[in-house]
Amino acid sequence: MKLLLLNGPNLNFLGIREKGVYGTEDYGYLVRMMKEKAEREGHELDIYQSNYEGGLIDKIQEAYYNGTEGIIINPGAFTHYSYALRDALSSVEIPKVEVHISNVHKREEFRHTSVTAPVCDGQVVGLGLKGYALAMDYLTGRE
Repeated sequence: MKLLLLNGPNLNFLGIREKGVYGTEDYGYLVRMMKEKAEREGHELDIYQSNYEGGLIDKIQEAYYNGTEGIIINPGAFTHYSYALRDALSSVEIPKVEVHISNVHKREEFRHTSVTAPVCDGQVVGLGLKGYALAMDYLTGRE
């Protein structure tokens, strides 16, 4: 199965930023963990991180044309206000799962709202980096 994993702003700072919230593993660890899982299970996984909305939107639109069969996305702070990202996600008929490392519902009030979740098939929240693996399991039917 061909999958796309998108990470939004500041996720490249995993292991550096707010370790008490996001953990001590760095972004490289997340990439290796997901690439190894995909390889073990026979999936093709493209991983992309951007601090820019347009970069994420471009990858979503590319996914429409290149045969991507599932999208895992952690929009970061874009979750709470990016209608452009929401529109891009809703424009592609590809199964999508939104992931958040921390439990956004136990944090600041502005983090309680996701404008992107309603256009995704599911959401995994507060389970750390394991949430990415669970999202992959859902998309590939290994739930």
